[in-house]
Amino acid sequence: MRPASLFFALLTAFGLASGAHAYAAPGSQVVYEIGDETFEGYYAAAHGDASGTVLIVHDWNGLDDYERQRADMLAELGYDAFAVDLFGQGNRPETTEARQEATRALYSDRKRMRELTLAGLAEAREQGAAESVVIMGYCFGGAVAMEIARSGEADDVVGYTSFHGGVATPEGQEWPEEVPPLLIAHGGADNSVTMEDVAALVEELEAIEATYEVQVYSGAPHGFTVFDDDRYQQRADEKSWAAFQHFLAEVL
Repeated sequence: MRPASLFFALLTAFGLASGAHAYAAPGSQVVYEIGDETFEGYYAAAHGDASGTVLIVHDWNGLDDYERQRADMLAELGYDAFAVDLFGQGNRPETTEARQEATRALYSDRKRMRELTLAGLAEAREQGAAESVVIMGYCFGGAVAMEIARSGEADDVVGYTSFHGGVATPEGQEWPEEVPPLLIAHGGADNSVTMEDVAALVEELEAIEATYEVQVYSGAPHGFTVFDDDRYQQRADEKSWAAFQHFLAEVL
């Protein structure tokens, strides 16, 4: 079966085709504690022997059906998948203002952003997830994945992926001399993350001789992978998912 056919077969199997109703997630909700705070992630175990683990970092609206769907798709492909919660149990902001506030709090406290992400990774391993990990994220989650990659603080992480995520390096940060391979999936018509940001990232990664790949999809806006959204672009979603599967097969 060709990658495109497999992709849409998975969409159909999980009820993600156009006009689908509420998603019935077959994985498990996972409530966990970080300090005195409660978080709620989502774990989908690989079908059969796991080839590795994918840690999914959510967009600015918090962990919802979208990340659960992607986790279950990855489990079907043979990967343990854990969707981490960075906002806290019950905090799923619905308005633009609330989403901006939730993400701004973490953008302004990068230490907390990293701590919550790495605690989520530890919880994934508590759930029995395979040790070797790829960290990936969508939009805000993509920026988080890049933050962890720059920090060098994660153990046994073999790759990082950003789907239409922020890629700019914050002031005062820089890339370490060694970093696992990276895959950047970017929309050519993205008005939120500019091509100048992508070009600057390429220069930084070239300077440290990193292994990376940047995929740019023509006409794709910011958020081009989000199902049932006006920004969704089938071609870019299909191609970026196929590129991600190839990336996973290489590093895991």
